[in-house]
Amino acid sequence: MNDDSTARLRAWRWIHTWSSLACTLFLLMLCITGLPLIFHDEIDAWLDAPAGAAVSRREAPAQDVDAMAELVRGRYPGRAVRFIVWLDEPDQYRFGLSPGAPGQKPFALVDARGPEIAGEAWSEKDWRHGGPMAVLLRLHTDMLMGLPGSLILAGMGALFLASLVSGVALYGRYMRKIPFGTVRRQRSRPLRMLDLHNLAGIVLLAWAAVVGLTGAINTLDSFVFAAWREHAAARQSAAPPPGPPAARPLQAAVDLARRTLPDHDVSFLAMPGSLFSSEGAYTVFMQGRTALTRHLLHPVVVRIHDGALISAAPPPWYMWALEGSRPLHFGDYAGLPLKVIWALLDLAMIAVLVTGLYLYLPKRRRRPGPAGSPRPAP
Repeated sequence: MNDDSTARLRAWRWIHTWSSLACTLFLLMLCITGLPLIFHDEIDAWLDAPAGAAVSRREAPAQDVDAMAELVRGRYPGRAVRFIVWLDEPDQYRFGLSPGAPGQKPFALVDARGPEIAGEAWSEKDWRHGGPMAVLLRLHTDMLMGLPGSLILAGMGALFLASLVSGVALYGRYMRKIPFGTVRRQRSRPLRMLDLHNLAGIVLLAWAAVVGLTGAINTLDSFVFAAWREHAAARQSAAPPPGPPAARPLQAAVDLARRTLPDHDVSFLAMPGSLFSSEGAYTVFMQGRTALTRHLLHPVVVRIHDGALISAAPPPWYMWALEGSRPLHFGDYAGLPLKVIWALLDLAMIAVLVTGLYLYLPKRRRRPGPAGSPRPAP
């Protein structure tokens, strides 16, 4: 091996060792908390979670959205409606409200058959009130730290991807010495663990890269929607001049979105100035009807004043990258069988992380012997 090859090998080893060590404890936490989150819907159903805990994947029948909004505003004066979500159960809606007094729940549940207020709900990310699954979700998304925690996890995701790339570079040299899949059972325990670590790591490479990349993307959702608001605001400046005001602006926006994208269902309607919509416009987010497209939201932007269509163009690539990464991260786009596969791969990744720590920590515990005596061979 020439000097250049030796230097490259040392560089890859250094990158793999320290990028892995920096993120291993975070990855263990993410794998452990992510395991039950894979079965989030099933666990919620088993625990009899309150209605409105999950966003709809089926469109409820058409209702008078303006009448329901007036009902909610009358019940909660001083609290603005920020968005309206179409729920799984027919005629059931969830209204997101601006913050109220301490202890007030952020969501109102509306039964459109009255219409009447059917109850209230906490956010699924409110770990103080949402139960054990809410705690796990917040730990998994931001470690109960909000935006700083999300950014830390995004950095850990980048280090994880660096460890995968460097691991592949090292595995290429490793494979020159022994056949693929070899586990040298007759050798020492550390050597057997090294073989198992390398084998499991290379088998899980593609899955680990997908989960790591989608997880890092998911931590940036607030930045993605902020960029989308700027994008939508720029479209408004090119819209035609306003006409006469719409009599029922919310229902008119929903009806226009349905006519514009007839092969889609309504997912939720965002009010002006919220995280999901720009000033001066309603944004109706539509979803497809197939296993894949139901996770890709297509926004229809409607002007408040007269209900005119501002934009129904496909969203920027970063919006679909975010929406597509969410179900892919948890294996939530092909039913229970894929979730089981995701869970098994998650357990295998925990084994890779544990064996990686096992291989590193004994080296750190070694101490030099008496003067002149050799160190133990690695």
